[in-house]
Amino acid sequence: MAEVEPTLAEQVAQVPTEPGCYLWKDAAGTVVYVGKAKNLRARMRQYVTLQDERDKIPFMMQVVRSFDYVVVGSEHEALVLERELIAQYHPYYNVDYKDDKSYPYIAVTESDVYPAIKYTRERHRKGTRYFGPYTDAKAARETIDILRKAVPICMGTCAEWKRARRYLESHPDEAAVANFVLAERGRPCFDYHVGRGPGVCCGAINTVEYARNVSQVERFLAGNRSEIVGEMYEQMRTAAAELDFERAARLKRRIEVLEGLDDRQKVIVGAQANLDVVGFYREETISCACVFSVREGRVVRTNEFVLNKGLDVGEDELAEGFVKRYYDETADIPSEVDLAIDLPDGEAIAAWLADKRGRVCRLHRPQRGEKKSLLEMAERNARHALMRYMVRTGYADDRTNQALLELESALALDGPPLRIECFDISTLHGRFTVASMVVFTDGRPDKGQYRRFKVRAQLDEANDFLSMEEVLGRRYAPERMADERFGSRPDLLVVDGGKPQLTAAMNQLAALGLDIPVCGLAKSDEEVFVPWDDTPVVLPSGSASLYLIKQVRDESHRFAITFHRELRDKAMTVSMLDEVPGVGPKRKRAIMRHFGSMRKLRAATVEQIAEVKGVSEQVAQDIWQTLRAYEAEDAQVSEAAGE
Repeated sequence: MAEVEPTLAEQVAQVPTEPGCYLWKDAAGTVVYVGKAKNLRARMRQYVTLQDERDKIPFMMQVVRSFDYVVVGSEHEALVLERELIAQYHPYYNVDYKDDKSYPYIAVTESDVYPAIKYTRERHRKGTRYFGPYTDAKAARETIDILRKAVPICMGTCAEWKRARRYLESHPDEAAVANFVLAERGRPCFDYHVGRGPGVCCGAINTVEYARNVSQVERFLAGNRSEIVGEMYEQMRTAAAELDFERAARLKRRIEVLEGLDDRQKVIVGAQANLDVVGFYREETISCACVFSVREGRVVRTNEFVLNKGLDVGEDELAEGFVKRYYDETADIPSEVDLAIDLPDGEAIAAWLADKRGRVCRLHRPQRGEKKSLLEMAERNARHALMRYMVRTGYADDRTNQALLELESALALDGPPLRIECFDISTLHGRFTVASMVVFTDGRPDKGQYRRFKVRAQLDEANDFLSMEEVLGRRYAPERMADERFGSRPDLLVVDGGKPQLTAAMNQLAALGLDIPVCGLAKSDEEVFVPWDDTPVVLPSGSASLYLIKQVRDESHRFAITFHRELRDKAMTVSMLDEVPGVGPKRKRAIMRHFGSMRKLRAATVEQIAEVKGVSEQVAQDIWQTLRAYEAEDAQVSEAAGE
């Protein structure tokens, strides 16, 4: 008798309760997700029992068939291992860079006798310190160029430096007297001739003085510019006192280079601020992170990264995934990282960053002031960067085509729904009842085809079914179908609501003798109801089709609410004061002359209203209460609109 293979839940029950990392795999053995946990068994049980509330988990667990795990000694070790495993496997469900390309870095080859600076995209090598990453290659190269004007250091691409390096590697016992050896064997490079190189190639500088230059370069790249400028001023004064005016002049020119750079970078936070500000902007399955690197109160570097997840994952998961990836690859870690949210594993991540930095690093959520403003600026930059990426890559077009094909398949349509019409009703207890019709052509809003309807039926209370029947009857009446101003027959009709709303729409279309594909979208669970099945169609979370149909529904809702408010505000402005006992035409004119507008009247206190000539305190109180009742209605409409 064949043994029955244990279920995932039974296998998870045998997982230890220690810290570690887990790897979920599909039927082919491909790793689809990597995570870390303080308690492996408890965390993994949340997945198999679907207690994890993230939208992606039910879909992910449908493809999971097995798992592996690695036990470590602490949560800190688990975090480090998690990053290594994600970099190794690139799991589909983990947050990562959209384009897994290598970003530019500025590197200093610290392990060499004479370290050099270089622009590189290489993976991190032992003995080399990396600064970055930079998403702007030109900015990285310009930084190296400016830096070498201020502090003489060899370029890693220099042929003479490479020759000297090879010799010193093959003769390590001569490192202590390297400059004397190279003075005999070497020849000057071009940079040395033009004053840009320190003269390593020809023994013009010893290892001690060169090491001082390397230290200045690294501190400059880490953002400690004022300290370097202070040192140069001291060296310049010393050279002048020793009557070495040529050296003093060189130092003065270098100081001017650094101070000129600072002049172009506006001070935006405290003078000693050393922090990174990370802003995000998300679309449905794609997002962008913008990092402002602030050193000594100035933004010294701005980088944008496009990520492979967006609204399909939680904001905290997106931010945490990016922070782990970004700081895993950079040695330039500040004392503070500012984010718009608090990360669930914030303490562990802060401890990991502090360990990498060698000093304290905290995660901070600014609430006000300059840091809050800078965070909002980073978010705006992230939005613009993502829009540029989408235009450059044709991302939006690809997603739209994919969405239309997915809807065709999921809703069993005869073809892609190139014209989609959606209707929504907006009312307040049966008053000012209106309907909107929005049209999406080829997957995009076609605002020239939008239409608004005033519901003519006299309603004592809200009745969406009766209102929808009237509006559909008017829109799809023979004369409207023949009217070019209303456009062609839709490929898909979407109604806001579940099975009852769908049934009402179908009955009205049947009465008109029309066979138009129709579906209903319930807002609570984002389920799509279709005529041929009592079970709703569930479009995958984060899919292009779900995003499109939600966009259609939300646009119709917005358009209906806007029209409803226009009618209500117009009517309220005229009649509001007429509803107040004791306010006739004369007092009404006096009040409006006094305040000038309804907006100012609504903001007035009882005492300010009573200052109007001819208005008693009791009438002022009645006016104020009427205005508050109006505002309560306005808040009720806003709540109904989901705002």
